[in-house]
Amino acid sequence: MPRKGTRKTVAKAADIRTVAALAKVSIATVSRTINGSPAVSERLSKRVWQAIEQLNYFPNTHARSLVSGRSRLFGIIVENITNPFFPELIQSFEEIAVANGYEILVSSSNSDPAVLTTCVRRMLERKVEGVAMLTFGEEEPVLDQLAHHNVPLVLAEFKLDDPKSSTILLDYSTGFHEAVKHLVGLGHRRIGFLAGPHTLHSAITRENDFRTAMRQAGLDVDAAAVIVCDHTLRGGVAGFEKLQALSTRPTGVLCSNDMTAIGVLRAAYMKGLRVPHDLSVIGLDDIDFCEFTLPPLTTIRLSRTDLARAAFDALRQQAEAGPGAKVEREFLVSTSLVVRDSTSAPAKD
Repeated sequence: MPRKGTRKTVAKAADIRTVAALAKVSIATVSRTINGSPAVSERLSKRVWQAIEQLNYFPNTHARSLVSGRSRLFGIIVENITNPFFPELIQSFEEIAVANGYEILVSSSNSDPAVLTTCVRRMLERKVEGVAMLTFGEEEPVLDQLAHHNVPLVLAEFKLDDPKSSTILLDYSTGFHEAVKHLVGLGHRRIGFLAGPHTLHSAITRENDFRTAMRQAGLDVDAAAVIVCDHTLRGGVAGFEKLQALSTRPTGVLCSNDMTAIGVLRAAYMKGLRVPHDLSVIGLDDIDFCEFTLPPLTTIRLSRTDLARAAFDALRQQAEAGPGAKVEREFLVSTSLVVRDSTSAPAKD
């Protein structure tokens, strides 16, 4: 038997006139307040926002953009949404943007140039005021498309000779120096590296910084123990198997990202090896999962909050800069080692 429902009478949604009446100001003052006009005093602005909150009024963002000529919308394009690093980065970017009166449009390239082109097209159609291209090396084919539309850009580790472009420089070298020093201090001398794909300039940078850190520690880099694999769990498994096939196996391994390192933990467990007794493992990123792996993963921390803040600040400066204003073009984000339980002294031969 069908259930009978009761239809509740819904109060009429508040509009800008209702807000103005409650706040005892003009409609123009409400509009200016919503659009962030400096012409509205702090006292009146506070009164308007209290009325907006009390009435549960939702300003028409499309109408606001038509009036103000600004969308207050930033785009962020990431490499692969399935890697936990990127959702954590997006969350930080959104929190910062919303707190500053902006909205965000999110896209993932999925490491596919055709998909990346579609992502950029969506951004342009929505009239974003800037795009954070945090794809770490896949963005070059579409940079001209964005530059042609005079859209402010922020890129990770890539410098573009364009006045509307900013760069986030990532200091991996500090983290790699600390990681190698940590392993050497534990007694490791044979250290391998699972590198990311050389199609990503970030992966090449990380590998070069690993090699430099090894040289500074007085250690030779065994070319056979530097394995190129993708930045996935399966990449870590495949890289581990290649390391195991070496006649002289490393006692410690650094990985180009945490997903690769977690793949190594899984493969080592399936092989019957004990981490860290039989093999010390270090990742890079410090995604939230690192605290919950068995054992908890030692890793080089790349702060998503710092990265998101740098990306937002770069775009905001470009979007809000007046004619001839000087804007910052380079932002530095550093790294540091977080020691957990996946590293220890090597087993004695």
